[in-house]
Amino acid sequence: MTTYHFIERETRAGAPLLFTFHGTGGDENQFFELARSMLPAAHIISLRGNVSEHGALRFFKRTGEGVYDMADLAVRTQSMIEFVDAQRERTKASRVIGLGYSNGANILASVLFQKPELFSNAVLMHPLIPWTPADQPGLKDKRLLITAGKRDPICPAPQSEKLVQYFEHQGAETKLLWHDGGHELRQTEIEAVGAFLS
Repeated sequence: MTTYHFIERETRAGAPLLFTFHGTGGDENQFFELARSMLPAAHIISLRGNVSEHGALRFFKRTGEGVYDMADLAVRTQSMIEFVDAQRERTKASRVIGLGYSNGANILASVLFQKPELFSNAVLMHPLIPWTPADQPGLKDKRLLITAGKRDPICPAPQSEKLVQYFEHQGAETKLLWHDGGHELRQTEIEAVGAFLS
C-alpha cells in the first residue's frame, strides 16, 4: 500500500472521519483548519499529494492542463482506495466524508467511480473529469455537493454540468452550487460546504 504523508486530528473511536484532498500546489494544511472548524467532533485526515509537478504537489500526473495521464491516475486511484480503506478500518468511523478541491476533487471523484462504498458523502470543489466514467450502481443515494465557477478556465462550466448529470444518472443525491467567478474558492462555497457537512 502507498504511504501518504498526512496530518491528523484524532477524536473518539467511531466518530465521523473526514478526509481532505488539496488542489495543485497546495498541501496537507490547505483545508485542515477549515475541516476542524466545520466538523469539530470529526476525526480528520488531511493528505499531501505524492506527485510533484515542477514542485507543485498533486495526487496524480498529467501531461498538460486538463490532460491526464490515465494510466498513472488508475494506479494512484487504487493506492488511494487502499489507503482510505485502511484508515476506515483503523478508526472504526461511523461515517466517512471526502472533501477535495481541484486536483484533490479529481482523485476523490476517481475513487468514488471505483469504490463508492468507501465514502458516505463527498464534496467536490471545482472538479474536472474530462472523460465519461462507467456506470456505478454503488453511487445510488450517495450525498454529493459539487461547487464550480461559471467562468472557471480550468474546469469549464459544461464539464461541471456533465459531471452532475453523471452522478444524477447513477442515483446520487447531487447538489450543484455555482459562483460567478473562476477557479478560486469563494465564501459562498465555504458556507455551502459547512451546511452540507453539518
